[in-house]
Amino acid sequence: MGVVFLFIDGVGLGEERSDNPLIDHKEKIFPFMTDGQPFTNTAKTVRKGNHFFTGVDATLGVEGLPQSGTGQATLFSGENAAKEIGKHFGPFPHSGIKHLLRKQSLFKKAQARGKSCSFINAYPEIFFEKAEARNRWSCTTLMTKSAGLPLNTVKEVKNERAITAGITQQAWREHLKIDVPEITPEQAALRLHKVAADYDLLLYEYYLTDKAGHSQEKEKAEEVINRYDRFLWELIQSRPDSTTIVLCSDHGNIEDLSTKTHTYNKVPLFVLGRGAEAFYGAESIMDVAPGVLGIL
Repeated sequence: MGVVFLFIDGVGLGEERSDNPLIDHKEKIFPFMTDGQPFTNTAKTVRKGNHFFTGVDATLGVEGLPQSGTGQATLFSGENAAKEIGKHFGPFPHSGIKHLLRKQSLFKKAQARGKSCSFINAYPEIFFEKAEARNRWSCTTLMTKSAGLPLNTVKEVKNERAITAGITQQAWREHLKIDVPEITPEQAALRLHKVAADYDLLLYEYYLTDKAGHSQEKEKAEEVINRYDRFLWELIQSRPDSTTIVLCSDHGNIEDLSTKTHTYNKVPLFVLGRGAEAFYGAESIMDVAPGVLGIL
């Protein structure tokens, strides 16, 4: 049995109103997750065999708006990173919580159980140049490096062993002038499943939802949501029986375009596949990593 962990940045369960782009009825995946309910803070918990959905807390009992550094460190370790340093912090991990990603991460804990892990995101050369010059790594890249796993580059994208942050590779072609073909969200989903077959745990990060939320531009938000909708719908339709999909966010944002900041809203936790009952008691983002390990 393998787990595909989908981390989608900056997605909360907000109110049903015009500045919430997640309630657009063109999308397939959101009503699927909630079993037909609106993808809002009114959605009730779904427990239907291998299908689980609920809203989980991202505030972690700490005052202030949830942030990416502490939220992701919590999501990927199961430990309360915000409480550890007494505040929410981001977008990069605070020095006081880096140990959670270096020594207590989901990857490290899975490896201790004899499980193989991979982070399928790829990065262009400019990313490595900037990260190494400043010694500033994101939560996902620090966790991956600390687990002794390689970070994917242009080579892995060309060999169809990795996926870019934007899914379709279009941004790499148009903005970075990197010679890679443009692919569809559906092709990216099939690529993910092919790579996931070689591992017990595969992680994919999609951060454009958070970026679109900060922009407050509805057209941009709808574009990145539609792309992810197509990607995830194909991922679900082509899911092998032996694969469990787990999706969660680190904090709210894009569900409320009336504000430029993050939100206090609960975030969606969606599980599809064998072992979904491992998450039945989940109440906060602290419970995601233990649930994944429970399946493994």
